[in-house]
Amino acid sequence: MLDSSNGASAVEAAARVLAAGGIVVYPTETLYALGVDAANATALQRLVAVKGREAGKPIAVLVTDREMLESIVNDVSEVAAGLMRRFWPGPLTMVLRARPELSPVLTGGSDGIGVRISSHPMATALVRALGRPVTAPSANPAGLQPPQRLDAARAYFGARVDLYLDGGALPGEPASTVIDVRDGVRVIREGAVPTAAVLEAVV
Repeated sequence: MLDSSNGASAVEAAARVLAAGGIVVYPTETLYALGVDAANATALQRLVAVKGREAGKPIAVLVTDREMLESIVNDVSEVAAGLMRRFWPGPLTMVLRARPELSPVLTGGSDGIGVRISSHPMATALVRALGRPVTAPSANPAGLQPPQRLDAARAYFGARVDLYLDGGALPGEPASTVIDVRDGVRVIREGAVPTAAVLEAVV
Protein backbone atom coordinates (compact mmCIF):
# COMPACT_ATOMS: atom_id res chain seq x y z
CA MET A 1 0.00 0.00 0.00
CA LEU A 2 1.28 3.43 -0.94
CA ASP A 3 0.16 6.88 0.14
CA SER A 4 0.59 9.74 -2.30
CA SER A 5 0.10 13.43 -1.78
CA ASN A 6 -1.40 15.50 -4.56
CA GLY A 7 0.62 16.57 -7.60
CA ALA A 8 1.56 15.37 -11.06
CA SER A 9 4.08 12.78 -9.85
CA ALA A 10 1.47 11.23 -7.55
CA VAL A 11 -1.04 10.98 -10.39
CA GLU A 12 1.56 9.38 -12.64
CA ALA A 13 2.37 6.85 -9.93
CA ALA A 14 -1.33 6.08 -9.53
CA ALA A 15 -1.73 5.60 -13.29
CA ARG A 16 1.14 3.09 -13.25
CA VAL A 17 -0.63 1.19 -10.45
CA LEU A 18 -3.84 1.10 -12.51
CA ALA A 19 -1.98 -0.05 -15.62
CA ALA A 20 -0.50 -2.92 -13.60
CA GLY A 21 -3.97 -4.08 -12.48
CA GLY A 22 -3.98 -2.34 -9.11
CA ILE A 23 -6.64 -0.44 -7.16
CA VAL A 24 -6.39 3.28 -6.41
CA VAL A 25 -8.51 5.45 -4.13
CA TYR A 26 -8.78 8.93 -5.64
CA PRO A 27 -10.82 12.12 -5.14
CA THR A 28 -13.79 13.19 -7.27
CA GLU A 29 -15.88 16.35 -7.05
CA THR A 30 -18.11 14.74 -4.41
CA LEU A 31 -16.52 11.71 -2.72
CA TYR A 32 -13.46 9.47 -2.81
CA ALA A 33 -13.74 6.71 -5.42
CA LEU A 34 -12.28 3.26 -6.03
CA GLY A 35 -10.47 3.16 -9.35
CA VAL A 36 -9.27 0.30 -11.51
CA ASP A 37 -8.55 0.10 -15.22
CA ALA A 38 -12.02 -0.50 -16.67
CA ALA A 39 -10.50 -2.60 -19.46
CA ASN A 40 -8.80 -5.03 -17.07
CA ALA A 41 -11.09 -7.97 -16.27
CA THR A 42 -8.95 -9.21 -13.39
CA ALA A 43 -8.82 -5.76 -11.80
CA LEU A 44 -12.60 -5.44 -12.10
CA GLN A 45 -13.12 -8.72 -10.25
CA ARG A 46 -10.71 -7.57 -7.58
CA LEU A 47 -12.66 -4.31 -7.22
CA VAL A 48 -15.92 -6.21 -6.76
CA ALA A 49 -14.34 -8.40 -4.07
CA VAL A 50 -12.75 -5.48 -2.20
CA LYS A 51 -15.91 -3.38 -2.21
CA GLY A 52 -18.23 -6.32 -1.52
CA ARG A 53 -20.21 -5.24 -4.56
CA GLU A 54 -23.58 -6.91 -5.09
CA ALA A 55 -23.54 -9.22 -8.12
CA GLY A 56 -25.20 -7.65 -11.14
CA LYS A 57 -24.88 -4.07 -9.88
CA PRO A 58 -23.26 -1.92 -12.59
CA ILE A 59 -20.10 0.14 -12.08
CA ALA A 60 -19.80 3.64 -13.55
CA VAL A 61 -16.61 4.91 -15.15
CA LEU A 62 -14.88 8.21 -15.80
CA VAL A 63 -13.64 9.33 -19.21
CA THR A 64 -11.78 12.45 -20.30
CA ASP A 65 -13.33 13.35 -23.63
CA ARG A 66 -15.70 12.38 -26.43
CA GLU A 67 -13.12 10.13 -28.10
CA MET A 68 -12.66 8.03 -24.96
CA LEU A 69 -16.42 7.98 -24.44
CA GLU A 70 -17.00 6.61 -27.92
CA SER A 71 -14.54 3.79 -27.25
CA ILE A 72 -17.05 2.29 -24.79
CA VAL A 73 -20.50 3.39 -26.02
CA ASN A 74 -22.35 2.68 -29.25
CA ASP A 75 -24.11 5.96 -29.81
CA VAL A 76 -24.59 9.41 -28.31
CA SER A 77 -28.01 10.94 -28.98
CA GLU A 78 -28.54 14.65 -29.52
CA VAL A 79 -30.21 14.81 -26.11
CA ALA A 80 -27.23 13.12 -24.44
CA ALA A 81 -24.77 15.36 -26.28
CA GLY A 82 -26.66 18.45 -25.13
CA LEU A 83 -26.59 17.29 -21.51
CA MET A 84 -22.86 16.63 -21.78
CA ARG A 85 -22.27 20.16 -23.03
CA ARG A 86 -24.36 21.55 -20.18
CA PHE A 87 -23.18 19.43 -17.23
CA TRP A 88 -19.78 17.93 -18.08
CA PRO A 89 -17.31 18.09 -16.48
CA GLY A 90 -19.41 17.57 -13.39
CA PRO A 91 -21.39 15.17 -11.18
CA LEU A 92 -23.86 13.90 -13.78
CA THR A 93 -23.51 10.21 -14.66
CA MET A 94 -25.25 9.23 -17.90
CA VAL A 95 -26.18 5.67 -18.80
CA LEU A 96 -25.52 5.16 -22.50
CA ARG A 97 -25.71 2.08 -24.69
CA ALA A 98 -22.53 0.09 -24.10
CA ARG A 99 -20.39 -1.53 -26.74
CA PRO A 100 -21.00 -5.29 -26.62
CA GLU A 101 -17.39 -6.12 -25.77
CA LEU A 102 -17.56 -4.29 -22.43
CA SER A 103 -17.31 -6.42 -19.30
CA PRO A 104 -20.66 -7.37 -17.73
CA VAL A 105 -19.07 -6.35 -14.44
CA LEU A 106 -19.33 -2.74 -15.68
CA THR A 107 -22.76 -3.03 -17.25
CA GLY A 108 -24.35 -5.28 -14.65
CA GLY A 109 -25.32 -7.56 -17.52
CA SER A 110 -27.41 -4.84 -19.19
CA ASP A 111 -26.72 -3.00 -22.44
CA GLY A 112 -25.88 0.24 -20.60
CA ILE A 113 -22.78 1.83 -19.08
CA GLY A 114 -22.73 4.76 -16.67
CA VAL A 115 -20.21 7.43 -17.68
CA ARG A 116 -19.16 10.94 -16.76
CA ILE A 117 -16.29 13.40 -16.99
CA SER A 118 -15.29 14.52 -13.51
CA SER A 119 -14.75 18.17 -12.66
CA HIS A 120 -12.08 17.24 -10.10
CA PRO A 121 -8.69 17.94 -11.72
CA MET A 122 -6.96 15.01 -10.05
CA ALA A 123 -9.61 12.53 -11.18
CA THR A 124 -9.45 13.76 -14.76
CA ALA A 125 -5.64 13.80 -14.71
CA LEU A 126 -5.62 10.18 -13.51
CA VAL A 127 -7.90 8.99 -16.32
CA ARG A 128 -5.87 10.97 -18.86
CA ALA A 129 -2.59 9.52 -17.55
CA LEU A 130 -3.92 5.97 -17.88
CA GLY A 131 -5.43 6.69 -21.29
CA ARG A 132 -8.49 4.50 -20.66
CA PRO A 133 -11.71 4.74 -18.62
CA VAL A 134 -11.35 4.33 -14.85
CA THR A 135 -14.02 2.94 -12.52
CA ALA A 136 -15.68 5.40 -10.15
CA PRO A 137 -17.76 3.72 -7.42
CA SER A 138 -17.51 5.38 -4.02
CA ALA A 139 -14.59 4.17 -1.87
CA ASN A 140 -16.56 2.33 0.79
CA PRO A 141 -17.63 -1.26 1.38
CA ALA A 142 -21.20 -1.83 0.25
CA GLY A 143 -23.68 -0.41 2.76
CA LEU A 144 -21.22 1.83 4.62
CA GLN A 145 -20.81 5.61 4.52
CA PRO A 146 -19.01 6.94 1.43
CA PRO A 147 -15.84 8.79 2.48
CA GLN A 148 -15.19 12.52 2.25
CA ARG A 149 -11.67 12.13 3.66
CA LEU A 150 -8.83 9.87 2.67
CA ASP A 151 -8.29 8.51 6.16
CA ALA A 152 -11.86 7.16 6.16
CA ALA A 153 -11.21 5.25 2.92
CA ARG A 154 -7.91 3.98 4.30
CA ALA A 155 -9.68 2.76 7.45
CA TYR A 156 -12.08 0.78 5.25
CA PHE A 157 -9.57 -0.89 2.95
CA GLY A 158 -6.02 -0.63 4.34
CA ALA A 159 -3.53 -2.63 2.28
CA ARG A 160 -6.22 -4.08 0.00
CA VAL A 161 -5.93 -0.82 -1.95
CA ASP A 162 -2.57 -0.34 -3.67
CA LEU A 163 -2.36 3.46 -3.64
CA TYR A 164 -4.25 6.35 -2.04
CA LEU A 165 -4.36 9.77 -3.75
CA ASP A 166 -4.93 12.60 -1.31
CA GLY A 167 -7.36 15.28 -2.47
CA GLY A 168 -8.07 16.74 0.96
CA ALA A 169 -11.57 17.05 2.42
CA LEU A 170 -14.28 16.62 -0.24
CA PRO A 171 -17.85 18.02 -0.26
CA GLY A 172 -19.40 14.59 0.26
CA GLU A 173 -22.94 13.51 -0.50
CA PRO A 174 -25.02 13.89 -2.51
CA ALA A 175 -23.06 11.82 -5.01
CA SER A 176 -23.47 12.26 -8.75
CA THR A 177 -26.93 12.34 -10.27
CA VAL A 178 -27.53 9.29 -12.48
CA ILE A 179 -29.75 9.47 -15.55
CA ASP A 180 -30.52 6.92 -18.26
CA VAL A 181 -30.34 8.52 -21.72
CA ARG A 182 -30.61 5.37 -23.84
CA ASP A 183 -34.22 6.15 -24.77
CA GLY A 184 -35.21 9.64 -23.72
CA VAL A 185 -34.25 10.77 -20.21
CA ARG A 186 -35.01 8.82 -17.03
CA VAL A 187 -33.65 9.84 -13.62
CA ILE A 188 -32.24 6.84 -11.74
CA ARG A 189 -30.77 8.72 -8.78
CA GLU A 190 -31.01 12.37 -7.92
CA GLY A 191 -27.76 13.70 -6.56
CA ALA A 192 -25.53 16.73 -6.90
CA VAL A 193 -27.29 17.91 -10.09
CA PRO A 194 -31.00 18.59 -9.38
CA THR A 195 -33.51 16.63 -11.46
CA ALA A 196 -35.23 19.90 -12.36
CA ALA A 197 -32.02 21.24 -13.89
CA VAL A 198 -31.58 18.10 -16.00
CA LEU A 199 -35.17 18.16 -17.25
CA GLU A 200 -35.00 21.88 -17.98
CA ALA A 201 -31.90 21.29 -20.11
CA VAL A 202 -33.67 18.81 -22.38
CA VAL A 203 -36.77 20.94 -23.06
